[in-house]
Amino acid sequence: MKPTNELKKRDIYLNKLIAFQDTEPVKVITGIRRCGKSSLLRLMAQHLLGSGVSPAQIIEMNFESYDFKDMTSDDIYGYVKAKALPDKRLYLFFDEIQRVDAWENAVNAFRVDMDCDIYLTGSNAYLLSSEYSTYLSGRCIEIRMLPLSFAEFINFHGFVIRESMGALGKVRRRAYDAQGESYELKEVFEAYLRFGGMPGIADVGLDQEKAMILLDGIYSTVIVRDILEREKRRGQRQITDAVLLRKIILFLADNIGSSISVSSIGNTLVNEGLLDDGRKSKPSAHTVQAYVYALLESYFFYEIKRFDIKGKDFLRTLGKYYIVDIGLRNYLLGFRNRDSGHILENIVYFELLRRGYDVAIGKLGDSEIDFIALNADTKMYIQVTESMNSEAVRTRELAPLQRIKDNYEKIILSTDTSFENEFDGIKSINVIDWLIDY
Repeated sequence: MKPTNELKKRDIYLNKLIAFQDTEPVKVITGIRRCGKSSLLRLMAQHLLGSGVSPAQIIEMNFESYDFKDMTSDDIYGYVKAKALPDKRLYLFFDEIQRVDAWENAVNAFRVDMDCDIYLTGSNAYLLSSEYSTYLSGRCIEIRMLPLSFAEFINFHGFVIRESMGALGKVRRRAYDAQGESYELKEVFEAYLRFGGMPGIADVGLDQEKAMILLDGIYSTVIVRDILEREKRRGQRQITDAVLLRKIILFLADNIGSSISVSSIGNTLVNEGLLDDGRKSKPSAHTVQAYVYALLESYFFYEIKRFDIKGKDFLRTLGKYYIVDIGLRNYLLGFRNRDSGHILENIVYFELLRRGYDVAIGKLGDSEIDFIALNADTKMYIQVTESMNSEAVRTRELAPLQRIKDNYEKIILSTDTSFENEFDGIKSINVIDWLIDY
C-alpha cells in the first residue's frame, strides 16, 4: 500500500468529500477498479488528521484485505462498536464494501446507533441499487470517480508546464519532466492518448510493456469480480458466457462514439464471424442487453443518450457508448490512429463529466451536435474534430451550431484550430488548452 505522504492530490474529488464532511448523508464513491477510490479515502483520512481529528476516531476497513476476509455485516458492526469512543464522532471508511453480503444492514445500523460520518467505495453500480437506496431513504450522496484527467496526468507523471512569450507575442507552453527535459505539450497529450489515465501507470512509468501488464490486471479484475462474481447475487441475470462478454467488449471498444443499437450487436458479431467458437445462431437482444448493462454497471463503458433540441426531450433512438479509459481501449485493440476523431470525443466526454455536467448528444432535425453539456448554471454546445484547417471541415462542424438560435456558448474543440479563434460567434479552442485551462 502506498504511504499516505506519497499520495497525489485528486482535489476535484477530495473537495467534494470535504464539502459533505460531518453531514448526515453517507458518502458513496463509485468508479471503475483502480481509478483511485482507495487513495481518495486515504486522502480524506489525511485531511481529517490534519484538521484535528484523532487517529482513534478513524476506522478504515478494506474488504479486499485478508484482514477482513469473510466478514459478515454482523462482524463489521461488532468490529466498529468495539472501537467506538465515548462522546467522540467516528469516521468510518469502508473500501469495496459491496463484497460483504447484506453490508447495508451494518451501514444503516451505524447511522442509527452511533455518532459517525460514513464513507464507502464500490466498483459496481449495484452499490447504489434501488434496494440500498430504499434502506437509506435517499440519505446518501454519490461521488463518481474517473481515471486521471489530462491535467491530473501531467501532475501524476511529474511534468511541469512553463510558459514563455513567442516572437509574435503569443504565449507558448512546454512541459518539463523531473530531469529538466523539455517536451511539446502535444507530445505529452499523445502519451495520454496512448497510456490513458489509470493512476497506477504513474508508478510504473510510461513504459508500454509495464503499462499493458497493469491494464491487463485491471481488465481481468473488472471482468471476474465486478461482472462474473456480481452475477451470483440474487435477482441478477447470470452472465455465464465469457467469450460472448469479451466479444461485446471488443465491439463496443471498437465503436466508441458510433451510433449503436443493442439489437444490432448480435447481428454484427455473427455476420462478421466474430463469434469464433463455431456458433451459428446470434445471441438474443435480451442476452446482449444484459451483458451491456453489466459493463455499464462496472463503469467500463458509459452510455450517452440523444436529446432533441427543438422538442426538448430525450429520444429513444440510437445512443453511443464511450470507454472509461483510452488506455484500456488500446490494451484491447492495440494502438491505432484511424479513429482519432472518436478518441478525442471520448476524452472530451469524460472531461465534461468530471466538470460536473450532464451530457447528451444533440439532435436538431437531420443535424447532430456532439455534446450538449448542462449543469445548474449553464448550458453549452460542443463539436469535436481533429482539425479546423479545411474549409469543408469548418463548414461541416459549424453548420449544426449555427442552426441553434439560443445564446448559450458554442465551442468547437480540435487539435488544430487554424488561425481564427472565432467563427460567427462560435469559439474555436485547442482541445489541449481546453483540457488544462477551462
